[in-house]
Amino acid sequence: RIRALVLVRGCSLTLRHNTLHLKKNPAPDTPFPITTTTNMNCKEHHLPELELATGHLREALQCILHTILFIRAPGPVAPRDTHCESFDLTYTRIAQHCGVASSSLSSTSQQQQVPSTTAALSSLDMDVDKKVDDAIEAFLRSLSQIGPELLQGCLTLGFFERRATRQLFGLVSHEEKVVWEQWVLHVVVNNTPRPVNDDSASVIERQRIQDTAEGMLKAALLKVFEIAGGSIDHVPPVMYEFEIHCTKRTDERVYSRVSNMPALISLGS
Repeated sequence: RIRALVLVRGCSLTLRHNTLHLKKNPAPDTPFPITTTTNMNCKEHHLPELELATGHLREALQCILHTILFIRAPGPVAPRDTHCESFDLTYTRIAQHCGVASSSLSSTSQQQQVPSTTAALSSLDMDVDKKVDDAIEAFLRSLSQIGPELLQGCLTLGFFERRATRQLFGLVSHEEKVVWEQWVLHVVVNNTPRPVNDDSASVIERQRIQDTAEGMLKAALLKVFEIAGGSIDHVPPVMYEFEIHCTKRTDERVYSRVSNMPALISLGS
């Protein structure tokens, strides 16, 4: 009696007395493992650093993230113009319940256990607003101290596609998240109290703070438009997804610089 067992595309092939017997293996009960890889041709865009007061931070991040998501939407979308309350600026975002959408929102442990937000741009019942807001909340919790009244954080918006592969003669299924573009934004939050008096010096200082913050935000948006107007050869012709990561990466050079500085002019809220 001769027996031999080989594996072919999820099937058991047994040789008994010179007769082949083919039997299909049952599907595995466990979900396919998922790994994240970065495409060799992945584009990484670094936007100008922002230094903002706490009161300006949330709206500025919403403006930048929604602008990028609208530009990179993988299908037709309905636009919605939004005017900033803190800035003399209007930007366009994806209107809710229109165009591409998100079917799920999941959080996983990232670097230093900082949460990330993942959203699929694939269904009509998406709420991009909520997912961006959740990512901003996670970012606010991830900020690290770099000096007196100063906090720092890094926000990364990445686009990726899912690819399913099979290994070991098709018996092991594997899903891969291939990142093809990342937008990186470094933010410094200045919590120094701003002047509240009505004298001319305080009024001038508050206006200077406002003009500086607005100028930084406009510079970041202009960089987004400049990048968006460039080559799009790396954008895949399929439905893809996005994820927003926030990481704690303290720059020791920045900490040394700000810790040895004299008291700063009021720049925060």
